[in-house]
Amino acid sequence: MASLTARGRTLLAAGITATVGGVALGQPSFTGVGVLLTALTLLGLVSVRRDHPVSVQRTLEPRCTPTGQPAHVRLALAGTTGTGPLLLEDRVPWALGVRPRFVLPAASGAWETEVDYTVRSDVRGRFPLGPLTVRAVDPFGLAVRTRVLEEESDLIVTPAVLTLPAVGRAGTWTGAGDNRPRAFASGSAEDVTVREYRQGDPLRRVHWRTSARTGELMVRREEQPWQSRATVLLDNRARAHRGHGAASSLEAAVTAAASVAAHLAARGFVVRLVTADGPPSADGWHDGATAADADRMLEELAVVEPASRTTIDTAWLSTGARHGMLVAVLGDVRDDAATLRRLLHHGAPAVALALDVDRWASAGGTPPGESLRAAGWRAVTVRPDTILAVAWRELAAMP
Repeated sequence: MASLTARGRTLLAAGITATVGGVALGQPSFTGVGVLLTALTLLGLVSVRRDHPVSVQRTLEPRCTPTGQPAHVRLALAGTTGTGPLLLEDRVPWALGVRPRFVLPAASGAWETEVDYTVRSDVRGRFPLGPLTVRAVDPFGLAVRTRVLEEESDLIVTPAVLTLPAVGRAGTWTGAGDNRPRAFASGSAEDVTVREYRQGDPLRRVHWRTSARTGELMVRREEQPWQSRATVLLDNRARAHRGHGAASSLEAAVTAAASVAAHLAARGFVVRLVTADGPPSADGWHDGATAADADRMLEELAVVEPASRTTIDTAWLSTGARHGMLVAVLGDVRDDAATLRRLLHHGAPAVALALDVDRWASAGGTPPGESLRAAGWRAVTVRPDTILAVAWRELAAMP
């Protein structure tokens, strides 16, 4: 009875009533009508209760999409036996819009079909799609059978990436080549990037330390240039930000971190992402040489949540080690003087995009960039109306 629709229940009740009434009143024609209505309802119930195996395969194009950009979802369905009309409803989170619904016509024998729909989100995150609900309905709409196909996929909506200008002096804001900073600490991986001197090699490529140790003239390999390293630090502490949702200072910080990380990776840096909880992946480093590396960084930023901790974790800093260029995207750091001094000591150079979070709360205060510059940082203040490209250019122009 639970499989009957409202129409089916009404028709079944009318059939039973007509059958009983016809028998009681001695009206065979009335009884026949009641039997017909009852039989029709039962046939509809039997038709939907039969097993009609249905399989589904979901495809996302693309699997990762920036905020505000559409993604196409394709559902490939197939069955091995004939079926009546099918009603499809795919479950999607509220951020992606209303649940898509489709009607498939009746099919006989083995069948295959595809349906697709488009989703978009104005907020970043990882959104599960599915499961798909399939409802089989008899031709008269008297009975329905609901089946849930437990096939799910994740759509990753990454933060928006803003274009930043290519600024700065060679060797400071660029990633790989002869005029760029070394990627390795002294006495580590540099030894594996040298070879014996050959006639015609320029003397500027001579690696004097290795040459002194081996007793033979050694030069750096041309095919393995040094790469700069850069750490992008995102202050995602809940207490360090103001506002809610897509208009919060935290979302502005995530967008800034994504833009800086993508910009540095495109310029050849080996980039490491670090949040207030530390590196989100095993070591946080990304080569920055391929689109896949940039995509992985954006995927990590897509799922960043506000951290409950009150201080920025600096365990990833090792004593005496240099971590290359440090770009910190900071919120409210008025109580983090000791942490800022330690970060400054390990960055070469250390620059900061300091969000004036009080502006997101419609309050005034001392621009945080000024206090950071007084502490030795290269820093600019970022407000809700600040153009990130302008702030980046201003940051690069600082002595």
